[in-house]
Amino acid sequence: MSDLDGLAPQRAPTNSRPLLGMTVLAVEDSRYASEALRLMCLRSGARIRRADCLRSARRHLQVYRPSVAIIDLGLPDGSGAELIEDLDRATPRVGVIIATSGDAGAEATALRAGADGFLLKPVESLSTFQQQILRHLPADRRPNGPYAISEEVISPDPLAYRDDLEYVLNLLDNGYDAPVLAYISQFLTGVAQSAFDGALAEAATKLARDNGAEAVAPMVGLIEKRLETRLAISGRALT
Repeated sequence: MSDLDGLAPQRAPTNSRPLLGMTVLAVEDSRYASEALRLMCLRSGARIRRADCLRSARRHLQVYRPSVAIIDLGLPDGSGAELIEDLDRATPRVGVIIATSGDAGAEATALRAGADGFLLKPVESLSTFQQQILRHLPADRRPNGPYAISEEVISPDPLAYRDDLEYVLNLLDNGYDAPVLAYISQFLTGVAQSAFDGALAEAATKLARDNGAEAVAPMVGLIEKRLETRLAISGRALT
């Protein structure tokens, strides 16, 4: 059963909360990116559930069908495009399927897989988030009449960024090979870009470019430097 089926009148979308009554499944391995999506759903009136990998997402989908699925393309156990293809072919289909990635070039892959839309990370604008979903909903599922366009910029809790950095160190503690380093590179590049941490994003990109363990130590050094502070980020100028 869909979250939109039998939507009670008091839970129908409103002009100020255009996603009221809907549930968003966020398939996202980054705590920082997930926190941004949580805040955007909260401001929009939607409920959110999170899956951090394909396996977890499939478990969720065995139990319920969300109104909207927002799927990161780079996940620890495979490509989000696989899940997008499955959801696009499923009957009944999830109402809106949105792909997300820090790589603008991934949009074409997502749309070919069956995504309705694409959100380029970092996703900061509440209005961009809302409009990307609303434009793909049936007219009778949208607010009646014009709705307020919010200029709000969403800033996730910096502690969520720390969680992502600690996650990377835990992955490295368990040993690493080429596939693990490739995953860490794409994960950390996206997270660091979302946090406007240019130095760490460059270190993560270098890890993929050099394709070797010699790039691990400089990256780990930057992560540990950030974790030494009480907050991992305090603005948009990290070194």
